[in-house]
Formats: sequence, structure tokens, C-alpha cells
Amino acid sequence: MVDITLDSLTNAYVEHERLTSLINSMADGVIAVDDKVRITLYNGAAMNILDSNKQLQKAILGNVINLVDKNNQPVDIVDLVKHNTTPTVNRDLRLKYADDSTVSLYLSIAPVHLGYGKSGRLGHVLLLRDISREKSLEEERDEFISVVSHELRTPIAIAEGNISNAEFILERGGSIEEIKEALRQAHDQTLFLSSMINDLSTLSRAERGTLKVEVEAINVHELITDLAKSYVPEAEKKGLAIQLDLTPGLELLQSSKLYVREILQNFITNAIKYTEQGHIVIGARMKDKGVAIWVEDTGIGISISDQERIYDKFFRSEDFRTRKNSGTGLGLYVTMKLARLVHADIETASELNKGSRFTIYIPNLQ
Repeated sequence: MVDITLDSLTNAYVEHERLTSLINSMADGVIAVDDKVRITLYNGAAMNILDSNKQLQKAILGNVINLVDKNNQPVDIVDLVKHNTTPTVNRDLRLKYADDSTVSLYLSIAPVHLGYGKSGRLGHVLLLRDISREKSLEEERDEFISVVSHELRTPIAIAEGNISNAEFILERGGSIEEIKEALRQAHDQTLFLSSMINDLSTLSRAERGTLKVEVEAINVHELITDLAKSYVPEAEKKGLAIQLDLTPGLELLQSSKLYVREILQNFITNAIKYTEQGHIVIGARMKDKGVAIWVEDTGIGISISDQERIYDKFFRSEDFRTRKNSGTGLGLYVTMKLARLVHADIETASELNKGSRFTIYIPNLQ
């Protein structure tokens, strides 16, 4: 006969309550299952991750957790648990919800004896954590390294090749014009590298939140006129005309001249890069308590689907006409970061094969 005292029952109950309290205080989702993979214990965090408000007690684990791999192929959680004999961790699975949305999941599975004193009943404890943000950062880091290394490699190779070519021509007594052309191409690639490094530096400071806005009076007419003049040679090389559409009586704008200039430079550079014939218009007019400035081109245009992503970090369209031009996909991302710093709003209007128009409304900051 088993002698069960009131004290032993009380102690068992207290220990159970302590364990339950401990599990419920954890930020990670905890689920315990028996040897039939039925849920015997779980905490509130697990219900949050599973997006469930139903009681999970005694439910079959496979009925409440729907897993897919990185290729979106189903993964049987019951099979994973049953074949688990040692503690394992997986960071490559995704939890799929009823609406087909998914989150990246940290999943730890550890075999244990369950039953609170009932020996011989094998089970497992699962630890779940939503690591979508961590995985996103990892993917961004990997993409950053891939994109930057690829984009750096090409201009460096071209610059090195042209400098070597200039040396070879010089040694062979070639013409000065050939040497000049080789050095010009090397110089162009060096300028591209400088622009890329500037984008990366600005991006780094923007991501760290160390960019500061120094407000000053900006003569909008003068700023745009000077910018247009500086880009005329580059536009003329492609047979493009730069036109101005400036409303008379433009007032001084109180904002960051450095950031406004960089934003407009990015718009103008893109307009020239993606326009093969026609013209580019840079316009400005007073709007409310600020200035609306736009850059319009007759270029290749942007598809509707791409317009939703052009301000994403590292995004580059799959359009072959875009791919033939070098770039990191950081320009417009940095532009949006700078626009937010000066409290500006950007509007994009574009149609494939007809051109694009980027408009930015910049308010007075004082």
C-alpha cells in the first residue's frame, strides 16, 4: 500500500505551481509533450507565438504547429520530436499561420521525463522564439556583403585594366589620345567608387542615428541652377538636354543645404543614368510653408511593382535596362533616409518606357 500524506501532496502541488510560475515568466514559448506528442504543459508566450487563444492541453502537437522549411516545404513537427534523442536546435524553420503568413522560428527540442513523478513516461520540451528580426538582419548583412563586394570588384578591375593599358601604350610609344582615354575611363570608375563609399558612409551614419541637421537659408533658385550646370557635361555625353522650370519669386528655404543637395543629386544622377534620349526637367515652386522640387525624365520608367520597392535597401529592378548600369541599390534608400531627417515627403510617378518624375516637398524647419 502506498502511503500518501497530506504534506507530500501539498509539497507536490507547491512544486508544480512553482514550475508553472517559472515557465509562465519566460519570454520564450515553452511546450512540454508526452510520449504520444500530446501537449501536457505550455506557457502564455507559446500561445502568443502560435497566435492562439485556444486551450492547448492534450492537443496533438502537429495540430497546433505548422512548420515549413526555407523552401516553403512542409516539415512534420511530430516526426521531428519522435526521432529526437538528444537536445537539438534549429534556426532555419518557419512557423506558418492560418493566413499563410510566416515567421522565422528558433526551435529547441530536448527529451525529458514528464509526468511530475510518474516514471517511465518519456516526453520532450520545446522552446520556441520568433527570430524574424534577427534573420532579417542576417539576410541584410549577407546581401550587403554580396552586393558591395560585387559592385566594388567591377570598377576596381576596370580602373586597374585601364591604368595598365595606359602604361602599355606609353611604353610602346602610343598616342597621347589613347592614353588620355584609358586614364579617363579609370578616372570615371574611381569617381563611381567614391560615390559608392559616400553612400555607404551616409548609410552607416543614418542607420546609427548620428546624422545631424544643420539648418541654414537656402537660395533654391541658385542651388538648382548650380546643380543643373554641374550635370550638363554628363547629360550632353548621352545627347540629353537639361531644362529648368523654376517659378519666379522662389523664397529662401530653411533646411539642410547638404542633405537637400544630396537628395537632388541622387534624383538627377538616376534621371541621367536611366534616360537614353530626350530631356530632363528640374523644377521648383513654393508650396505651403516650403518648396516642392521635382526631377522629371523621359527615361525607361519604373514598373508599378518596382515602384513599391525602389526605396528598399539594396533593391535593384530586374529590368535588363537597369541591370546594365552599375549600382548598389542604396541611392534611393539613402535619399529616403535624408528626406525623413528634413521632414520632407517624396512622391514617385512613373510609367514604363515613358519616364519618371520624382517630387519632394521640403518644409521650412524654422
